[in-house]
Amino acid sequence: MTKDKKMPENPVVAVAGATGAVGAEFLKVLHDVNFPASEVRALASARSAGKELEFEGCGNVSAGKLVVQEMTSESFKGVDIALFSAGASVSKAMREAVVNAGAIMIDNSSAFRMDPDVPLVVPEVNPQDIQWHSGVIANPNCSTIQMVVALKPLYNLSRIKRVVVSTYQAASGAGAPAMAELYDQTREFLDGTPEDELTINAFQHRIAFNCIPHIDVPMEDGSTKEEWKMVVETKKIMGDADLAVCATCVRVPVLRCHGEAINVEFEDDVTVEQARAALSSAHGVQVMDNLENCEYPMPGILAGTDGVFVGRLRRDNSVEHGLAFWNVADQIRKGAALNAVQIAQLLVS
Repeated sequence: MTKDKKMPENPVVAVAGATGAVGAEFLKVLHDVNFPASEVRALASARSAGKELEFEGCGNVSAGKLVVQEMTSESFKGVDIALFSAGASVSKAMREAVVNAGAIMIDNSSAFRMDPDVPLVVPEVNPQDIQWHSGVIANPNCSTIQMVVALKPLYNLSRIKRVVVSTYQAASGAGAPAMAELYDQTREFLDGTPEDELTINAFQHRIAFNCIPHIDVPMEDGSTKEEWKMVVETKKIMGDADLAVCATCVRVPVLRCHGEAINVEFEDDVTVEQARAALSSAHGVQVMDNLENCEYPMPGILAGTDGVFVGRLRRDNSVEHGLAFWNVADQIRKGAALNAVQIAQLLVS
């Protein structure tokens, strides 16, 4: 769909990768926000074709079962919005078919995020960037999304010079098989299975009762690709190429919801009170910050929620104008499916 072509009020939506963890969440979010779809198509690989998925309905689509169709280049005829979470290689292979069919691809993979002709959008931060799409809009990395949602209201107070972030990323970030492995491996570990006999497929090491400071492939400078993503994506979304970002990304034995410890350095002084007020009034942010009463965001209690939760807000005295805080968001919801559907809502509105 070219950017000068009007989006229908009731678009046809295709969910590519519908049988995966994020694909299933796409369907749930479409229902939860009552997206005004006239039709929802579930697409996946040939091995999933014919499978029936429960769908609670949305817009003009009634609740019932969606029959999974094999995704081919012909699958996007008549589609207005294609929500993709089928992997970067599939997104690249299907891009031309989606665009030629007149649809807009909202892609959850890393395939196009840093392409100069593809907007990288978080609706609470840079909604205006959808205006220059050419058929593809990229969904950022999950850990980047929740960080920039919290950074934006602070950046509005004073330009941020530097961000240092350490992530505590859930198994859900590696997909449904990784979540199952955390369950199974925890059971094996508690049953006394020897270390060298534990089932390890999704991660480099045992994830049960462990933390792994290694997400995605190594880079030449000693960082990982996950850390690189947070650096370059944050600069692009915030529209500030000079923003300095240092990330350390760690996988932890949590099912879903990423946590992040974030330190920011501003150009000018920003008080804790100013930051708290800005965050409290920001769309998509919820402040949970009462240390004396043990109130702060925690992954174990926030699974299934839509917001970016911020707590432990305090001054960072190691720099002249610094603040530190902790944030948590559901990786499958705001970190993936919800953000993509919110982009789709922008296109319709």
